[in-house]
Amino acid sequence: MKARDLLILSGIIGIILMMVVPIPLMLLDFLLIVNISLALMIILIAMNTQDALDFSIFPTLLLITTLFRLALNVSTTRNILSEAEAGSVVETFGSFVAGGNLVVGFVVFLILVIVQFIVITKGSERVAEVGARFTLDAMPGKQMAIDADLNSGLINEQEAKERRRKIEREADFYGAMDGASKFVKGDAIAGIVILLINMIGGLIIGATYHDMSLMESLQTFSILTIGDGLVSQIPALLISSASGIIVTRAASEGNLATDLTAQLFSYPKLLYVVAGTILFLGIFTPIHLVTTVPIAGLLALAAYRMQRNLNRQAEETEQLVEEQQIEEVRSPESVVSLLSVDPIEFEFGYGLIPLADTNQGGDLLDRIIMIRRQCALELGLVVPVIRIRDNIQLKPNEYVIKIKGNTVARGELLLNHYLAMSPGIEDDSILGIETTEPAFGLPALWIDENMKERAELSGYTVVDPPSVVATHLTEVVKRHAHELLGRQETKMLVENVKESYPALVEDLVPNVLNVGDIQKVLAKLLKEKISIRDLVTIFETLADYGTYTKDPDILTEYVRQALSRQITNQYASGGDSLKVVTIGPSLEKKIAESVQQTEHGSYLALDPVSSQAIFQKVSEQLNKLIQQGQQPVILASPTIRMYLRQLLERTMQDITVLSYSELEPQAEIQSVGVVNL
Repeated sequence: MKARDLLILSGIIGIILMMVVPIPLMLLDFLLIVNISLALMIILIAMNTQDALDFSIFPTLLLITTLFRLALNVSTTRNILSEAEAGSVVETFGSFVAGGNLVVGFVVFLILVIVQFIVITKGSERVAEVGARFTLDAMPGKQMAIDADLNSGLINEQEAKERRRKIEREADFYGAMDGASKFVKGDAIAGIVILLINMIGGLIIGATYHDMSLMESLQTFSILTIGDGLVSQIPALLISSASGIIVTRAASEGNLATDLTAQLFSYPKLLYVVAGTILFLGIFTPIHLVTTVPIAGLLALAAYRMQRNLNRQAEETEQLVEEQQIEEVRSPESVVSLLSVDPIEFEFGYGLIPLADTNQGGDLLDRIIMIRRQCALELGLVVPVIRIRDNIQLKPNEYVIKIKGNTVARGELLLNHYLAMSPGIEDDSILGIETTEPAFGLPALWIDENMKERAELSGYTVVDPPSVVATHLTEVVKRHAHELLGRQETKMLVENVKESYPALVEDLVPNVLNVGDIQKVLAKLLKEKISIRDLVTIFETLADYGTYTKDPDILTEYVRQALSRQITNQYASGGDSLKVVTIGPSLEKKIAESVQQTEHGSYLALDPVSSQAIFQKVSEQLNKLIQQGQQPVILASPTIRMYLRQLLERTMQDITVLSYSELEPQAEIQSVGVVNL
């Protein structure tokens, strides 16, 4: 046997011997304090365990503590009747708690018995009984759930065995608690019987064998009887309360010694509480310090050693995890994890850490959440999680934005400054560091707090560094939205529409188009900043025209025409007229004649001289719109729109090219120029 097994076995045998062997008063005081300490420890652990499995030894422990308390009652009764004394602990509880009034002592004792017997024990017994019945009734359903998870592959055979064994232990635990609650009930009854025995027997023995008067015998044995009752019923009340708390916990594995040492002494901080309580009793009550200080010291020492062992185990576990991580890095398989690429990354220098650190007031994470919401509303795209990390290779105030591992944008910020952009009329009194606004490339100034108010009064647009980053990141996501939409993301969108429109999706996928074809159309829409939020209209159009052609360019044109109301509102909102540059007949004819048809689709084949001439003519006309502060928009016929867009996007990525069929008939259009060759 192990030492702890022998210790527990010796303790059980000692409890039995206490009922037949007289115990010295000093040892009896010590054991009574141990009983109180054990009761405090049990109720504190019961209150702090989150799972019943953490204290599954409780039913057996309830039997042991009840037996220990009854053995102490027998020992104190023997000393009370034979020696007319029961030690300082019993005498203190009898005189100090009762306050010298025997009636008060009896009332306090009876209240404790009633609370324990009627309120706590009765309720715990009922809860345990109901819990056992419902646990047994639920076992078949839980077993079927485990079998279903095993058959579907969610768990393996070992996990299924563990879950089945847990269910069995829970049923055993409830059954054990249903029976163990009877121990507490019987203990309360035994306390009342022992009280009567001590009182009546004490009066008789005091007058017969100790030559006491009736009043002297009543005074002596009443105090001892009340003290004995209180010193046993208070721990009994604590333990019965613990049984009510722990009654729904599951069973455990292992023998009694293992469970006691592993579970009962797993909370060193609570031992400090128990030690402090016992020391408090020794200092502020007549209980001798000789009795309480050793117990409090042992508890504190045990708590210190256990806490040190737990800390050492935590450090060893952390070190083991680090070694495993290092070993994984050294292993050949670790290279596979390096192959994954994040869709979007935001890296910044160490000087910009306060932007992302919430402890320093940074709200970058909250702003990114709003960016994802904004893109979902404006583009209908679920933006992937944006990876945020610091990069010591960057300048302290520099940041970069990466799409699939490649840098697509960068910028610099000055914390504790504001970015001021001129309204068009420069104010020489506004002093700052010249820079360029990163999102749109506009000239700007970094100004300090003192210059902010003056700049706002002068009409400057003033924004703080987090807003600069959020705006830049939003524009980058919109510009590269078509790269972020892959087949997996498209499938998620399709499944989302299928929940509300199952007939539409079943008719489209895969009978007409597959997920890859749909992804190409959606990506082309996003590339020209057309929202794909109205997926129902898009899918309806693809289902109608997908049977005639699989060309994604042609399908995209059909979808754009179906989204005419949305496109019109996007570029001509608020009732204002849409100012555009139209394509003249000569240029339309030139482009139409240059379209080449192949078995893989159609493309525009223009000689370099003609292409350069078109670029120059378009730029001249668009500058008129830009000078008026208008968004540059080109209007062409439906037959050449996509070819013109393909031609111009080589040098003018953000140019908007619309066709007549993409605008609502009631939309007011104003032509400010015509492009002809």
